Amino acid sequence: MTGSILTFLAISAVVIITPGQDTALTVRNSLSAGRRGGISTALGVACGQMVWALATALGVVAILAASEVIFSAVKFAGAGYLIFLGAQSLRAAFASSTDIVAGPIGHTGGLTPRKGFIQGVVSNLGNPKMAAFFASLLPQFVPPGEAAFLSSILLGLTFCTMTFSWLTIYAVIVEQAGNFLHRTSVRRSLQGITGIAMVGLGLRIATSES
Repeated sequence: MTGSILTFLAISAVVIITPGQDTALTVRNSLSAGRRGGISTALGVACGQMVWALATALGVVAILAASEVIFSAVKFAGAGYLIFLGAQSLRAAFASSTDIVAGPIGHTGGLTPRKGFIQGVVSNLGNPKMAAFFASLLPQFVPPGEAAFLSSILLGLTFCTMTFSWLTIYAVIVEQAGNFLHRTSVRRSLQGITGIAMVGLGLRIATSES
């Protein structure tokens, strides 16, 4: 049992630390609203993952994966939302200097913690790869029997906690680098990089076959 848990933690760690749309969104919102914006986004991402974990435990994800229409709807909705957020970052990167609000990291963009949280939830729920991931990973480590549901929830909660902790590190790093990131050229570059990354990820999700 201990070996299984360690294997689960190892696989989860690799998946979590691999940069993806959740990382790009957290960095984007940390640039716009500082640590609070990044952490609220990370919390939203973790809550979205918990919904996937619960859906997996209830068998809903299996139904979703089996329905090509529903799966495609989730895929295109998520991809569209990611592209929209990426386009916003690109617009900020190429905005005229008069449109850039002066001030340290955390005082620009008008992004509230509530908006950051919602963006994190919606972005994660719109990623069908999370459904496929939970559907394929959790069952391998859930023992059969009456405790299967509880075990699945606990594993999902563990994964979500790890994700939240990792993304929070990104938010803290961005804030700690505030003096450097305050430079207009640097902020423009990072906004552009995250924008391109998010648009690229959205296009990849939209054009993927599964």
